[in-house]
Amino acid sequence: MRLDKFLKVTRIIKRRTVAKELADNGNIVVNGDVKKSSYDVKKGDIFEIKYFNKNIKVKVLDLPPESLKKEFIDDYIEII
Repeated sequence: MRLDKFLKVTRIIKRRTVAKELADNGNIVVNGDVKKSSYDVKKGDIFEIKYFNKNIKVKVLDLPPESLKKEFIDDYIEII
């Protein structure tokens, strides 16, 4: 699953276009490397996201399906 889509599906970022802009501007670091929105997310990845004044650190526990109900988000990500 693409990085921008993963961030949208897991509701870390509400809009995919915003996630794409953040990634393409170098505001998302995955496992220590800056990644673009087309990066293929893998289980165990750790994201560091610079979003406005906040820094968000997230660990991927598993890859979600194409759509995800809000109550199941904790099965797929862990906020560090």
